[in-house]
Amino acid sequence: MDDIALFPLRSVLMPGGLLPLRIFEPRYLDLIGRCLRCDEAFGVVLIRSGQETASAVSTAEVGTSARVIDFQSMADGLLGVLCRGERRFRIRERSQQADGLNRACVEWLPADVPACVQPHFQPLVETLRQALASLANSRRLMEPHYEDAGWVSHRLAELLPLEPGLLQRLLELEDPNARLRLLAPLVEGAQQDRLR
Repeated sequence: MDDIALFPLRSVLMPGGLLPLRIFEPRYLDLIGRCLRCDEAFGVVLIRSGQETASAVSTAEVGTSARVIDFQSMADGLLGVLCRGERRFRIRERSQQADGLNRACVEWLPADVPACVQPHFQPLVETLRQALASLANSRRLMEPHYEDAGWVSHRLAELLPLEPGLLQRLLELEDPNARLRLLAPLVEGAQQDRLR
């Protein structure tokens, strides 16, 4: 098990996904500084109850480690950082630093077993290609793997307007094709809504 800092949010980060953050709290400014100096990752976890700015929050047990890939000072004086999701983890023990930063001992969960996108899910791949083609900035920061069911399912989950609880459920699913089965009717519903 590894001890990592936690960044509780009202959103879910998928492995390989991009997460922009605006940092202003001292505990998180210190965390980002340490991550940059020491090339460390931190854990993003979904808040179940509590506020993002509070120290005492209840979070999901499964989250995703994140690594800073870019940062800049914003016009409003805040620190803007862009992070990429890496590995899923399960929280085993929790602690809190004196400055309110939450930490956890985590067990790393296995990465998706490489799996081809099943033939009946190929329309989802085409939908994803079209969606990512319209996101020029994001596209330059990710290497596409359209043949990989895990990558496709994670990117679709990020692009759909899903409730955080459903995103969390998708994050916790071990089988990428099970994720695609759950996502297929949601993608179809979103496409029909756009045509109305």
